[in-house]
Amino acid sequence: MIYYVYLIKTLDCFVKKSYVGYTNNLFKRIEKHNTNLGAKSTKGYKWELVYKKKFYSKNKALSFEHKLKKNRSERLKLINDFNKIKKSKNSNHSTV
Repeated sequence: MIYYVYLIKTLDCFVKKSYVGYTNNLFKRIEKHNTNLGAKSTKGYKWELVYKKKFYSKNKALSFEHKLKKNRSERLKLINDFNKIKKSKNSNHSTV
């Protein structure tokens, strides 16, 4: 079975929250977070996927999830990298 460790962030630019989790069905899990059926700390917000990493071992996925949850600077780096990519994609689409 394939497992994913993922990082999501709030879409609301005034609320800067992130969440790290693991799942074997990434699409369904993100949908649950966005319909208030995910983790308690994610309820009431809309989320977007910032980062995902695939694992073929549940133990390795859980270990990486734990490390990423504890490493705030790495999470912030991943979010900043995502924001830069997103910004460059948006600026490329707006030029004619």
